[in-house]
Amino acid sequence: MVYLTIDALKGKLKGRISVIVNVDGKRMKALSFLGGLQTIVVLMTVCACAEEPGYTDTPLIPDSTWRVHDQARPLPRIVAPGIGDLGVTPPKDAIVLFDGSNLDQWARTDGEPIGDGIHEGSFNIMKTGQLRTKQEFGDLQLHIEWRTPNIEEGFDRMNQGNSGVFLMGLFEIQIIESKASYIYADGNAGALYGQFPPLVNPARNPLEWQSFDIFFTAPRFEGNTLKAPAMVTVLYNGVLVQNNQPILGVSRHRDVPGDYPVKEKGWLMLQNHNSPVEFRNVWIRSLSE
Repeated sequence: MVYLTIDALKGKLKGRISVIVNVDGKRMKALSFLGGLQTIVVLMTVCACAEEPGYTDTPLIPDSTWRVHDQARPLPRIVAPGIGDLGVTPPKDAIVLFDGSNLDQWARTDGEPIGDGIHEGSFNIMKTGQLRTKQEFGDLQLHIEWRTPNIEEGFDRMNQGNSGVFLMGLFEIQIIESKASYIYADGNAGALYGQFPPLVNPARNPLEWQSFDIFFTAPRFEGNTLKAPAMVTVLYNGVLVQNNQPILGVSRHRDVPGDYPVKEKGWLMLQNHNSPVEFRNVWIRSLSE
């Protein structure tokens, strides 16, 4: 992204050029100061941080030196994914949540009828409305394929390809365009939203199909007392991005994670966040007894 400001003053050219590019997951910021037509001084600095959007006034994440959606938090290193993660067929004990034909396993979170969003074996979350499974799950294995829309001029980075997989309806694994556009580190695709960025960034281009394979252990309670937090492992396009990560609490925007509700099962939810994200080949295995 290039920012250019040039002022004319008494016939001399003065101005400042700020160029921000992404190199290996780091923001490389080049500042050029022009003191006249004949003199150009260039200062190169490295800023391993997300340019805006991002925040400097949010609370600290518990047991962390980083704020929620911290603008200065390092972005995950870019890794080119391999192949073989798409079109994975469900094992015999899986529950097929979507095979391209119907949404019988789902309901809208607002109770309204599901919209007609199925087209050529996938569904558009803006057309169906925000969805949750009819069945509740605890420990689980989930395979889900998704793609973000094409980037258009004047796009909003916060909404570009924005959706999410909510485990138990509480804990979000972020979906968002993360190849050609970036937001704050703990909001990149594959992040445990607002808590832990993905270990690396294996994003594919907009309009290309991508995948999550999620392995989730639900929280454990004795009475009303939390005895063990939820844990999650995520493969993003076949690449490990969350490694048996303890979940701090309920996902929130611009706030610390919320307290755990006393429950060990919940719906799987797919978020509608004002972007036409598409889904296909969704299946789940319940690992709870």
